Amino acid sequence: MSRQLKLGAFLMATGHHVAAWRHPDVPANAGLDFAHYKRLAQIAEAAKFDALFVADSVAAPTQDIASRMARSDHFEPLTLLSALSAVTEHIGLIATATTSYNEPYHVARKFASLDHLSGGRAGWNLVTSDNAAEALNFGRDEHIGHAERYSRAREFHQVVTGLWDSWEDDAFARDKASGAYYDPSKLHVLDHVGEHFRVKGPLNVARSPQGQPVIVQAGSSETGRELAAQTAEVVFTAQTSLAGAQAFYADLKGRLPKYGRSAASLKIMPGVFVVVGGTEAAAQEKYETFQQLVEPEVGVALLGRMLGNFDLSKYPLHGPLPELPLTDSGQQSRQKLLTELAGRENLSLAELGRKIAGGRGHYSLVGTPEQIADRLQEWFEQGAADGFNVLVPHLPGGLEDFANGVVPELQRRGLFRTEYEGRTLRENLGLGRPANRFV
Repeated sequence: MSRQLKLGAFLMATGHHVAAWRHPDVPANAGLDFAHYKRLAQIAEAAKFDALFVADSVAAPTQDIASRMARSDHFEPLTLLSALSAVTEHIGLIATATTSYNEPYHVARKFASLDHLSGGRAGWNLVTSDNAAEALNFGRDEHIGHAERYSRAREFHQVVTGLWDSWEDDAFARDKASGAYYDPSKLHVLDHVGEHFRVKGPLNVARSPQGQPVIVQAGSSETGRELAAQTAEVVFTAQTSLAGAQAFYADLKGRLPKYGRSAASLKIMPGVFVVVGGTEAAAQEKYETFQQLVEPEVGVALLGRMLGNFDLSKYPLHGPLPELPLTDSGQQSRQKLLTELAGRENLSLAELGRKIAGGRGHYSLVGTPEQIADRLQEWFEQGAADGFNVLVPHLPGGLEDFANGVVPELQRRGLFRTEYEGRTLRENLGLGRPANRFV
């Protein structure tokens, strides 16, 4: 079979457009409506998406303008995905959990449990937190600095994956006749002592169906890329041009050999914000419907958050993006991307805020299924992507548009599956099952 692209459905309650909740076709209470998420999961699974992806933050936005966004109430991702595992059979379930404000034992246990609940469909999106407000919920006056966050994340990953190998695959005999519940020779105590963590182990969950849940990352800074090359199996990234995506792809794949890894062991899936219409004009009209709902102050508040937790409210809406220091609490890669975009297109604060209101700096496509498939195929075949993390403006409508229009077009071109290859997320992504390090 020829190489085929991978697709993730990036779910965000009402949709990725910051004003989507105001649209008449969108349930405003979607963030806490399980029936809504069940419908989304089943739409994506019917379309043969590889995975659902749910991002997270452990702080609620409460600045004045937050009262005009649908970003302050939503399910905790692992709880949500555990419920969705019971109403789906094949689609992967990827959740974000920060290494900055969790403990490794908690994360290892929860994701191993999700992998068992789902029959091998769990994935952990390892992040270091780019929301400085999270610190205030965990006994800190300020966010952990960029360098320390990544140092902690690297060790956090070591501990979690070590705990996932606490038991060999066949350690639990559960032999009623002999009375042997598990084989002590197949138990491995981690006994980790490091700079940030001290964890004895073992994990109180058997080795999971995938051996280990899939490791996903989204950091694109220099430090983030190096961590991804060492540890990630899937990388989500924001890229705005084919050339930029190709450079990122080549750079990250080029780092793998020094860690003894092959290019196939890491799938790079840029985010793509997609608005689908029967004609290009219809797609553009649909997009403009959402854009017209964006209040300038809301767009600028979103921009400040994406640039690295800066308050831009004191700057003129129609003035230029001010020169900002390098963020130490947010995403440095996203700050660079948006600053370059503002300069390249000579955008005012309000214009830049409006421009990112849907895709937040991700590659954006507005057009017919054929036009969108053309661009995805171009990136896939020209060394820019192994697949895509799909963002739609509104839910459920935007996901239905993609599933009913773009997916059949990709299948017609032989670029995307018509049936799942396996039962686990690893099998469907084409990733190997990791051996137990202690065996």
